[in-house]
Amino acid sequence: MNEFHPSKVFKYCPYCGNINFSWNNINSFLCKNCKQKFYINMATAVVAVIYNEKGELLLTRRKHNPFAGLLDLPGGFVNLHETAENAVIREVKEELNINISEYEFIATFPNEYVFGGIQYFTEDIVFLCKVADFSSISANDDICNYEFKFIDKINIDEIGLNSIKNVIKRLKEQNK
Repeated sequence: MNEFHPSKVFKYCPYCGNINFSWNNINSFLCKNCKQKFYINMATAVVAVIYNEKGELLLTRRKHNPFAGLLDLPGGFVNLHETAENAVIREVKEELNINISEYEFIATFPNEYVFGGIQYFTEDIVFLCKVADFSSISANDDICNYEFKFIDKINIDEIGLNSIKNVIKRLKEQNK
């Protein structure tokens, strides 16, 4: 575990404030004072795989850390009480100002990264999405730019998030 893992960052029980708060196993803390468990669960995120009419993949550039300036795929966190399907539609609209006309589940990819001095864990739900009209596309929200590239021309080292690297690797394998 690195210095940013929740077991290294969180020191006090959120229920009683006691310092007898320790990492119990792979996903929870236990307070020895009040006996409460506090779980660290994965957050849900969505990822959109979108190709244009030439067969090029739509990539974005991250505006903020972690990995500001590096390549990514459109997407983001699922809000409380939101379905993954609605989240991918919303995120693509917020980031790129385009509308998804169809979507299909591809796979899930676990991810972890450090933000604000804490290690976060996500489960990225990946959808193959179709867009009928790219004429309104623009970089907004959490992205500073977008580009289209053929899958075999994407350099994995230009991608920041491990889950997105794994998505691209799988797409490259399927493209062979």
